[in-house]
Amino acid sequence: MDLKSLIPTYTKQKNGQYDYTFTVFTPVYNRADTIKRVFDSLNAQTYRDFELLIINDGSTDNSHDVIEDLIKSCDFPVRYVNNKENKHKMACLLQGVQLANGKFFLTFDSDDECTENALEAFKNTYDAIPDNQKESVCSLTCLCQDQFGNLVGEKFDTDLFYSSTFGNMLMDRFKSEKWGFTKTDVLKGISVNEFLFAKGYIPEGVIWNLFSKENYKTLYFNEILRIYYIDTENNISSGQIKNNALGLAIYSLANANWFYKNYFYKNPILFFKQVYLLLLSSKYLDFNRRDYSKALNSNLLKSLFNICWPFRVFITAKPIS
Repeated sequence: MDLKSLIPTYTKQKNGQYDYTFTVFTPVYNRADTIKRVFDSLNAQTYRDFELLIINDGSTDNSHDVIEDLIKSCDFPVRYVNNKENKHKMACLLQGVQLANGKFFLTFDSDDECTENALEAFKNTYDAIPDNQKESVCSLTCLCQDQFGNLVGEKFDTDLFYSSTFGNMLMDRFKSEKWGFTKTDVLKGISVNEFLFAKGYIPEGVIWNLFSKENYKTLYFNEILRIYYIDTENNISSGQIKNNALGLAIYSLANANWFYKNYFYKNPILFFKQVYLLLLSSKYLDFNRRDYSKALNSNLLKSLFNICWPFRVFITAKPIS
């Protein structure tokens, strides 16, 4: 199989017409006990030009009944989709993007809360970006705190910090949980091979790094707007390497091919890690060595992969989240 054909691609879209400033998107999988946090947070928002798009992704608990009851008592527009079968997180995300009626797409996990000024702060921060820079900014990202009031991870270097997901990877910084929105028009330019959707978890980093490849920037700002509950498991994305091996393989191939030429000498270890992850995931897939080798653009990484192939049985690691 041509593994390169499974790497996501991007096509710039025309500016769309939207009914709201924000689509707040909440995917749900067995979150009957926590989904009320989302509704309570949105009911309290000081900025009201938003919709909630909620997709119940094949839950096996009573999430459907709980969601329907919460919709009856909320005071903001809600669109609800009840998937009968679990599509996995990436497919659910792209389903939500196609349904979005908001200019900005904000994923809000079904077990978290946010501050009452969260949407207002996002809107004001975006509006303050100089007009000649807005086109190149695809997303805004803020800080999180846990349910005990502790900052999650570290602050950004400055209060307004322009970078990208890959730029942060290159610096090996800002890897802790953050929160933010992305322009819906940009997200609609993503194309992901549907073959991947039934093959387990696909790291979302492959999408954010695709935007980095397309030279989009993210504006990071040091305001805490999300309450991230650290004692709950992310049921949509959790799992073992064995079950999510294909998504991990495509993630490592994409990073290696997109960025090797321009960034290898700035951080060679980062690219050796991609080879390591590719070897790790290959233990659980049916592709042969040549399939992986052909998919790597760099001759150096290709050679390293081939040399290490016989020793891959000794590679172990924890899953990527």
